[in-house]
Amino acid sequence: MSTPQEKVMINPKDVTMLLIDHQSGLFNLVKDMPVSQLRNNVIALAKVATMLKIPVITTASVPDGPNGPVIPEIQEFAPHVKYVPRQGQINAWDVPLFVKAVEETKRKTLVMTGTLTSVCLAFPAICAVEAGYKVYAVVDASGNWSQMATDLTIARLVQAGVIPIDTFAVIGELQQTWNRPDALDYANLFGEHIIPNYRLLMESHNKAQEAARQK
Repeated sequence: MSTPQEKVMINPKDVTMLLIDHQSGLFNLVKDMPVSQLRNNVIALAKVATMLKIPVITTASVPDGPNGPVIPEIQEFAPHVKYVPRQGQINAWDVPLFVKAVEETKRKTLVMTGTLTSVCLAFPAICAVEAGYKVYAVVDASGNWSQMATDLTIARLVQAGVIPIDTFAVIGELQQTWNRPDALDYANLFGEHIIPNYRLLMESHNKAQEAARQK
């Protein structure tokens, strides 16, 4: 039997990560958040997926056109990523090979991102819920052309049963505990990519520990 926590929290062993349309051309359209932070958050998700051996699937919308190629950091930091080509479909869930790749993981929880949020993320997220998946939409690892569009999209996603979430929360749920041998890797991940001030916290803690040892 599963515990109440397992019913409502993200289970690392049941997750597939979908990083959709994070393309260099589309990033030029992002206005609801700094592109540097968007890129950092996507890298953080790719890294944690590698740390926990979570399947990663990516795809791109007409990468040979103005939307541009997928940013190289996804392949760099999640070398096990599976790329699924599209034949012009806007909604990745309209691509049978994409859906098949998701099904082949045999996992029912999807952590999903996309650029642009109101299209590349929203369309497959809504369809995946209808197909029986539990879907988390990582809003700050997705970018959109305006803040109003993002706000409207979040409302639509919630109505459809998608769970909006941020990158920090996703990684925290996947991490589960600081009492683990790779805890420092998570701390570094937060400090390098998500919350720069977390590195200041680590530095001040280390300095306090050093001072205590010298007494």
